[in-house]
Amino acid sequence: MEALKYLLLPPMINVLLILAGLVLGARRLVGGLLVTLGLASLLALSTPLASHVLRQGLEPAVLASAGQLSQAQAIVILGGGRDYASPEFGWGDTPSNASWRRLAYGAHLHRKTRLPILVSGGRAHDEHSAEASLMAAALREVFEVPVRWMEGRSRSTAENARYTAEMLGGEGIEHVALVSQAWHLPRAVAEFERVGLSVTAAPTEFASTAPTGIHAVIPRAYHLHQSTRALHEWLGRAELALRNQLLRR
Repeated sequence: MEALKYLLLPPMINVLLILAGLVLGARRLVGGLLVTLGLASLLALSTPLASHVLRQGLEPAVLASAGQLSQAQAIVILGGGRDYASPEFGWGDTPSNASWRRLAYGAHLHRKTRLPILVSGGRAHDEHSAEASLMAAALREVFEVPVRWMEGRSRSTAENARYTAEMLGGEGIEHVALVSQAWHLPRAVAEFERVGLSVTAAPTEFASTAPTGIHAVIPRAYHLHQSTRALHEWLGRAELALRNQLLRR
């Protein structure tokens, strides 16, 4: 599934379409259509309008107030990746930008609710330290917020849910506030609910409104990145729906 994911996402899928068209021959109808489709889709996915539409369709409602967390017994912050050998904090690796956004919002919620925090993230490529330990260091040293639990085995959202449920189950915790990017959270909530936890979604980093006029359709590498992340999430949702369908049979 991991290799297939990279083949189906930009820019690889666009390159494959163009190469297939060139192999077939640009003069042939099918070849010409594939080249056109590859180039047109690459440009379209690079526009602010496309990236906004793809991300907005994934997002849940905003958490309007801390009062909505009245039933939660803990805050769970999911890891969003790492930056390797970052020198500025002296830790070696550091949380990625996506993780920093989650950590900031989790710290904000903790200060409002005093709920204990669990951070979840493992070693995607057998790194020296689990992502959870980097997140815990950031919360302690930068945000001055304590971390009660570190779940450092997971390599996917499904494993985030499974190992977190195992860890919190021994503490009698059944309801969590789950922090992640808005585009990722609905699938994460579904994974956590599948393992028996009740969840209050605490999304952060919502899609910015697309600009108007000609600026909405000017391609930029930044928006291709955002579109790719959104398509990755749509693929993840499709995989989850397929798994749920197979389990019902």
